Amino acid sequence: MLLRLVPDNTKIKFMWLRKVSFPLSILLVLASVAGFFTVGMNYGIDFKGGTIIEIKTDGPADIGAIRSDLSALNLGDIQVQEFGGSDDILIRVEEQPGGELAQQAVVANVRSIFEDQNVDFRRVEVVGPRVSSELAQAGLIAVVAALFAILLYIWFRFEWQFAVGAILTTANDVVITIGLFVLLQLDFSLSSIAAVLTIIGYSLNDTVVVYDRIRENLRKYKKRPLAEVLDMSINETLSRTTMTSVTTLLALTALYVFGGEVIQSFTLAMIFGIVIGTYSSIFLAAPFLILFNLRAEAMSPKDGDDTKDNDAEAAA
Repeated sequence: MLLRLVPDNTKIKFMWLRKVSFPLSILLVLASVAGFFTVGMNYGIDFKGGTIIEIKTDGPADIGAIRSDLSALNLGDIQVQEFGGSDDILIRVEEQPGGELAQQAVVANVRSIFEDQNVDFRRVEVVGPRVSSELAQAGLIAVVAALFAILLYIWFRFEWQFAVGAILTTANDVVITIGLFVLLQLDFSLSSIAAVLTIIGYSLNDTVVVYDRIRENLRKYKKRPLAEVLDMSINETLSRTTMTSVTTLLALTALYVFGGEVIQSFTLAMIFGIVIGTYSSIFLAAPFLILFNLRAEAMSPKDGDDTKDNDAEAAA
C-alpha cells in the first residue's frame, strides 16, 4: 500500500483506554443534553415556519448577489438556493412577528428587490408552525426508526451484546453531534436531519467492521481473555478505519471550504460526526462488550471450534 496512516502490527491497549473514553463520552453526552434543554437548538425555517417564494429569472441567477440583497432587508434567517435549473430560485424567509400582515410585507419587500429585473414570481407560500412541527416530528421518527432498525440488524447478525453496544455507540454519536449544533448555534434544518442519518449509517458501518473482526477472533481464540481479543481486533481493523475516515474527511473539508454558505452547516456537522463516529468505533464499541460480559462461548457452535488449534498456538 502506497499510503499507510497506521503501521502494521500495532498493539495499542484500547481496553485500558476505556478508563478515559467512557468518562469523556459520558461528560460530552451530559453536556449535550444539558445544552439542548437549556440553550436550545437554532431551528431553521423548516421547523420555525416562514415564507417560501419561488422565482424564475431570465438567465442564470447570481445566488450570492440575491442573498446579499435580501440580507440587507433585515428579515432574519433567509435561505436562497437553486430549485431545478440555474434560473429557478427558491427563497425562504423565517416567520415574522405580526401575523399575516407581516408575511405580506415580507413578500412586498422581496418583490422590491427584483422590481427592475425580469423575474417571474411563480409561487408564494406561508409555512405555519403546525407544518413545521409535523416536519420536526417526522425527523425525530426517522432518527428513532433508524436506531431501532440498527438494533434489529445487529441482534440478528451477532449477539444481543453487540446490538446494545452498537445502539449505545450510535446514540453517543448522535447526541454529541446535536451538542455541536447547540454549542455553535448552527442552523438546524431538514438537511441537518439528513446529516444525522448519514452519521448514523457511517458510524454503524465502522462499528460493524470492528464487531465482525471481534466475532471472528472470538471463535478462533476462545481460550484468550476477552480484553486481549478485543485489543487484537481493533488493532487489526485500525488501518482500515482511519483510512476510510481520513478520505471521507478530505472530501467533506473541500465541500465545507468551497461549497458555499448554504451547505456549511451540513458539512460541518458531517465532519464532526465522522470524527466522533471514528472515535466511538475504536474507543467505545468494543469496550461495551466487556461491560456487558460477552463470552466466547456465546458464539454459535455451528461455526466450528478452533480451541484445539488455539491451544497449540498458545503453547507455541
